[in-house]
Amino acid sequence: MSAEYPALKRMSKILLIEDEATVRDTLALNLRNDNYEVIVASDGAEGLRLAREQSPDLIILDLMLPELDGLSLCRMLRRDSNVPIIMLTARSTEMDRINGLETGADDYVVKPFSLGELLARVRALLRRAKANNRAVATKLSSGELTLDLIARRAYRNQSELKLTHREFDLLAELMRNQGAVLSRDLLLNRVWGYDYVGDSHTVDVHIRWLREKIEEDPSAPKRITTVRGVGYRFEN
Repeated sequence: MSAEYPALKRMSKILLIEDEATVRDTLALNLRNDNYEVIVASDGAEGLRLAREQSPDLIILDLMLPELDGLSLCRMLRRDSNVPIIMLTARSTEMDRINGLETGADDYVVKPFSLGELLARVRALLRRAKANNRAVATKLSSGELTLDLIARRAYRNQSELKLTHREFDLLAELMRNQGAVLSRDLLLNRVWGYDYVGDSHTVDVHIRWLREKIEEDPSAPKRITTVRGVGYRFEN
């Protein structure tokens, strides 16, 4: 008779990017004592590599780092990941906090900080991330259009559309925000990334290509409409 054992619950993996050895070692020890798997990096370049290789569940990121600073690293991570990020910094001005959060950090903790408070923030962000992951849609639908976000396939009246990578991401962003006007700069940031070197004309070109594939009459679009002087809106 064979015994059956319940599957072990996977520990959440945390990437700690901190150049101060004392802070890094203390945090890593306490996080491991709190039953997290912890990987560490001492500079921004190493942190970026580990973030992409290890797929952590949460990142604790120091603002002032050698090789690649925390704000730049956060922008790069946000191009293709929604991993929760807690930013650590000795700077405490309101503008510093605003810059950190607008760059893409989910939380901002000023040194010196309470270890208990930081651990509580880690637990809260991981709970929120798990809840959001359960609720994340795998498909977007509007009228005759359907996007399969997992397989990255688009359909119009059950016929598959041949979309490029950028066209798919652009259409998905518009459909997620149906009814809202999205500026060209916002679309550039969300679809092409914060460090994209180019101008907003790129968005206009891709919108034209999309209209040719999803509109009955691309010269008189009804799905992707232009709001003059502002940007574009996806209509139901």
